[in-house]
Amino acid sequence: MEDTRPIILVVNDDGITARGIKFLIEVASQIGKVVVVAPDSPQSAMGHAITISKPLRLDKVELYQDIDMYQCSGTPVDCVKLAVNQVLHRKPDLCISGINHGLNNSINVLYSGTMSAAMEGAIEGIPSIGFSLDDYTAQADFTHCLPFVKDICLQVLSNGLPEGVLLNVNFPNIKNIKGLKICRQAKAKWKEEFDERLDPNKRKYYWLTGVFQLMDEGEDTDVWALKNGYGSIVPVQFDLTAHHAMADLNNWVF
Repeated sequence: MEDTRPIILVVNDDGITARGIKFLIEVASQIGKVVVVAPDSPQSAMGHAITISKPLRLDKVELYQDIDMYQCSGTPVDCVKLAVNQVLHRKPDLCISGINHGLNNSINVLYSGTMSAAMEGAIEGIPSIGFSLDDYTAQADFTHCLPFVKDICLQVLSNGLPEGVLLNVNFPNIKNIKGLKICRQAKAKWKEEFDERLDPNKRKYYWLTGVFQLMDEGEDTDVWALKNGYGSIVPVQFDLTAHHAMADLNNWVF
């Protein structure tokens, strides 16, 4: 009998053995046929990087019963490209990324490998969602997020998403999440600092540190929602055109 379930591509940036992707596979398996293509090692904060200077490896692995899984030597975006072109040979019905160990709210969406994988799915015309939890530990507990993850996936499969739009979903690290809020991305930035150290050969090296600076007190932002016990859903897009600035620029004389 032909399998008519939706095909769900599962990706992440924490690596194919991460605990977060295990929980995402568990939810996706309740909804459709799951295919996993994920990095063979952690690729956090890779943004939308792709591999062009060395060959990519793609190996089938068996970590969970009855799940088609492949590990890729490249970035999260590489995983989506290979999944569509070499594994599935078609667009899946849904692309979900995560569940990330750590938040990807506010400005963090620009650096996130989790969200870049979902964004690549959206570029390919696939309804796509990135999921993240405010817990950076390897043994993070994602169980309290799963009902919300499933509901969001079902809503997207049922209703679709506007062209060029994907969802950035973040959860607070509390057991009793109050619900979900549709939010805008909070205005914030990282104030970077570099910790200067010496290696055993007395050569300098630098370790990036920083402080998250919130410049937005709005109660409609993802930061506010998470601080107040809600999961946040931010619709984002890959069109970076600043449409509001075009009128002013058209007044320039060239």
